[in-house]
Amino acid sequence: MVSGKEQANKKYQKAGTGIMEKKWKIFILVALAVFMTTLDGSIVNIALPYIMESFNTDITIIQWVVMIYLLVVSSLLLPFGMISDTRGKRIVYCSGFLIFSGSSLLCALSLNPISLIISRAVQGCGAAMLMACSPALIVDIFPVSERGKALGMIGTAVAAGLSAGPMAGGLLLDFFSWRVIFYLNVPLGVISAFAGLYILKGTSAARGNNEPLDKWGSFLVILCMTSVLLMITHLKQWGVLSVNTLGFTGISILSCAGFIIAESASRFPLLSPDLVRIRLFILPIVSAAVLFASLFIIVFMMPFYLTYPCGFSAFKTGIIMTAPFIFLFFISPVSGSLYDRIGSRELCCLGMLILALALFSFTFMEAFMPLYSILWRLAMAGIGTAIFISPNSTAAMSAIPTDRRGIASAAVAAARNLGMVIGVAVAGLIFSSTFSNMSHGLSLKNYSKSLEPFFIAGFHRAMMAGAIIALTGSVISYMRGPDRPVNNN
Repeated sequence: MVSGKEQANKKYQKAGTGIMEKKWKIFILVALAVFMTTLDGSIVNIALPYIMESFNTDITIIQWVVMIYLLVVSSLLLPFGMISDTRGKRIVYCSGFLIFSGSSLLCALSLNPISLIISRAVQGCGAAMLMACSPALIVDIFPVSERGKALGMIGTAVAAGLSAGPMAGGLLLDFFSWRVIFYLNVPLGVISAFAGLYILKGTSAARGNNEPLDKWGSFLVILCMTSVLLMITHLKQWGVLSVNTLGFTGISILSCAGFIIAESASRFPLLSPDLVRIRLFILPIVSAAVLFASLFIIVFMMPFYLTYPCGFSAFKTGIIMTAPFIFLFFISPVSGSLYDRIGSRELCCLGMLILALALFSFTFMEAFMPLYSILWRLAMAGIGTAIFISPNSTAAMSAIPTDRRGIASAAVAAARNLGMVIGVAVAGLIFSSTFSNMSHGLSLKNYSKSLEPFFIAGFHRAMMAGAIIALTGSVISYMRGPDRPVNNN
């Protein structure tokens, strides 16, 4: 006869097994979403020169294929983070998969740059829904002592998407149209949506659903980010002291100030002032934006460098562009585990400094360099990024209350994507201004061998700007001060 104590033990063990199974099911679902969104982003970057040629347009237009996506993601992450906290992550996450896959189909069917840019904006909406929930789902289901390791393992999914993207994109572009890269998302997104409905069944909102969405705060966030981006991308065309430049600068400043005032007065703020006052939350957020701004100067510029001065094929370009991201496979889990022991400050400072050194080394590159000279610079950038990401994200997510993890997760992702869009905008501004001025008004679609020195000059200046940004980020990372690593004993 089984005693009551033995029955209780069996029940506890069964419950523990169920929790473990669900933990890893959610991990796989999140890893799939992260893989899909990063795969899409890395493939699109490789395809930009080919999309530009297909539509017979210029880099100043085609950069919006990347920037509109990142802008929409950055603008909508906080609203979707709040919705996931109040309405539940299941509906947000599964809807995100469906919107992302449906808009990918629209991207593939685009007939001109405008329709592609609009479709990418819709795709950004779906990606924002996925990104707003991903880290929060991991932090919610994994115990404190395993969070660094779990988020580090998610870093391997990021690495898989970023690494597979250039290779798959290069291969597809050599044999098919660039449109095929968007078709890949459609079946994957639909399958993931239905899998999410099953796996996330039974999950509930962290807070009650009686909190309304902060519509005014959401509008001001979108207005501020859009104004900044328009100002940066049109600075060369408008001029520094033009009415348009000063006007959009003023709008961005006023909307930012309005957002701060509105959030302080709101009963249900989009981003609570209490969170902003948490040093180990807000400084990692700023650090993440800075790191990805500097990293995406490399990610945006290198496909053009490898395609034009180097003359490499799409497939070879794709293979080379995997170099920075391969290291995320091996280093992200290690840096995540190290966070559990020593905290984030030293790791994040080190990662940012290595990235700054990599960017500085790019300023010495010429048109024809040995392949190893390109690869070791890209590898250094990847190592610095891999050391930084997991500890930084874990520190930010661990510093806030449980019922705010959705909005905190969204803030981490918003900082990352805002950094990306600023990096692309800054790189595009510096490069196109330098190239146009030195070539007396010509653009990259007029590229020929005689324009090679002008290309390299613009490339060097963009990379130097990235190095300065990354050095600033190392200072910000140090300012967070020591955090409290988790004691596993």
